[in-house]
Amino acid sequence: MTILMIKHSFHSTRRIFFWLFYNLIAKHLPRSTVPYSLGAKRVRAFTCKHLLHSCGRNVNIEPKVTFIFMSKTQIGDNSGIGMGSHVEAAIIGKDVMIGPELMILSGTKGFDRLDIPMAQQVSHEIRTVIIEDDVWIGARVIILPGRRIGKGSIVGAGSVITKDVEPFSIVGGNPAQVVGWRKSRSENA
Repeated sequence: MTILMIKHSFHSTRRIFFWLFYNLIAKHLPRSTVPYSLGAKRVRAFTCKHLLHSCGRNVNIEPKVTFIFMSKTQIGDNSGIGMGSHVEAAIIGKDVMIGPELMILSGTKGFDRLDIPMAQQVSHEIRTVIIEDDVWIGARVIILPGRRIGKGSIVGAGSVITKDVEPFSIVGGNPAQVVGWRKSRSENA
């Protein structure tokens, strides 16, 4: 065995260990805000530093957050993901607040062919979701593949993001539409 193969084998074994630890233990520890949290915030953040593409400082990942495509996900400093969220490939900036039960979707299912069932068709490419810095996303928001949430924006609870969100806008609804601005549009430029 060459040294490169040994390094790869060690890296793979280590990743499997952290994946198992996150999914079997860390993911199920108490919320970070309860007195009996037993350092759950630090345990989940430490584990994610070994699984995600990058994981910043002071990150708060609440219980029962499911990650898909972990190696394609980044979380910036001082950001948090709410309880029960589902995160596929995503780049999450700094100082981002995410409420519970968020769904970030990055892939879609093929449906072009009519000669075979959709369930048997090949999935399309992964389209990473980008959430810029200083964003607040409410509870039960769904973000569709490839969308960008602009810096300083607010996404209201229960919204479905079907197109990009402009910086400093306040959006809500299904599909989400602009309902206000954190500052005037001329200041955004």
